[in-house]
Amino acid sequence: MSSDLSVVRFYSTSQQYGELSNFAPYPITIRGKKWPSSEHFFQAMKFKDQKLRETIRRARSPFEAARLGRNRRSKIRRDWESVKVGIMREAIEAKFLQNMELKEMLLGTGDAKLIEHTENDSYWGDGGNGTGNNMLGKLLMELRDSLRKGD
Repeated sequence: MSSDLSVVRFYSTSQQYGELSNFAPYPITIRGKKWPSSEHFFQAMKFKDQKLRETIRRARSPFEAARLGRNRRSKIRRDWESVKVGIMREAIEAKFLQNMELKEMLLGTGDAKLIEHTENDSYWGDGGNGTGNNMLGKLLMELRDSLRKGD
């Protein structure tokens, strides 16, 4: 990949740069357990209930893990809003440090602005029209910078 790209938009795992998505099927080992994807880990961490976390970890797909994590019949941990960015950072660091081809792909985006382009999410993504926070993109760029520096 050329480093002169100004913007890299990602969302669907079937499209270019889909590997940046948390739904991309790259297993990670974190907190002593193997998770099928970073989405599985992130969704499970919303809850204190160990049984529910395990159910989410064992979900057949990242989509199922997301559905389980978004089910509001189960009580989300009280501190979720204050810890969710740290949890996401932990998940993507594991994903890109444990999968060398992903690390190289991320570094290969050069100085491009990374944007999770979706109208489905205005916190982690750009809201579809650029008005969202794009927190996932920001965390990926932060990780990319850290990897470059060898932190």
